[in-house]
Amino acid sequence: MQRQIVETYHDANGIPGYRMMRLLLKRKGYHYSNPTIYKYMKELGLRSITRRKKPNYKKGKINHVFPNLINQDFKTKSVNKIWCTDFTYLYYGNGQVRYNCTIIDLYDRSVVASLNGAHITTELAIEALKIAISRHKPGKGLILHSDQGSQFTSKEFNTFCNENKIQQSMSRAGCPYDNAPMERYYNTLKSEHIYHFSYNTKETLDSGVNDFAYVWYNHVRPHTYNNGKTPATARVS
Repeated sequence: MQRQIVETYHDANGIPGYRMMRLLLKRKGYHYSNPTIYKYMKELGLRSITRRKKPNYKKGKINHVFPNLINQDFKTKSVNKIWCTDFTYLYYGNGQVRYNCTIIDLYDRSVVASLNGAHITTELAIEALKIAISRHKPGKGLILHSDQGSQFTSKEFNTFCNENKIQQSMSRAGCPYDNAPMERYYNTLKSEHIYHFSYNTKETLDSGVNDFAYVWYNHVRPHTYNNGKTPATARVS
């Protein structure tokens, strides 16, 4: 039984607690109670990798909220037609926080930009978008989908998108499923990378996140959306 628990724990990247472990073992045909699994996991020193509390941040001034142009239709037949973006928080050192803004292309789920900053701001969102535009040179009419965060509804961000012929699209308030591909990417970033490493400085954190996004995620990791191909391979297929 201990071997089964250890193998399942590592196969799932250290994510399962005892309740999830019971369900995963059940799939394999092993039936144990929650108290039994809890006892053995405690003896083996196996603990679920847990998330820290989400930090608070100040909301900015809203200039304009745009309609949802994609309505959970996360497929597109061409590159650089629909991008999605969002922010997340990442811990390093002794509880210090960095914020990440990532943009992915819905065509193949590739990361077209990833940028960390000290604060969750309009400026960080614009700088990430500048990186994506510079590297991928989208044509007129690109749709950029986001939530209704003040960084994306600000006058500065709206103006930048207008100047670059980008159509903004926004999720409904309080509906993360409207931006599900970004939610999945950030879950992958954290469960497959962030929770497995300890970064002592912002420089090492930034480097690690870039390596994950631009190397591992885009060029090495198979993606189920692409039928097992990496985003980079699917992009040129």
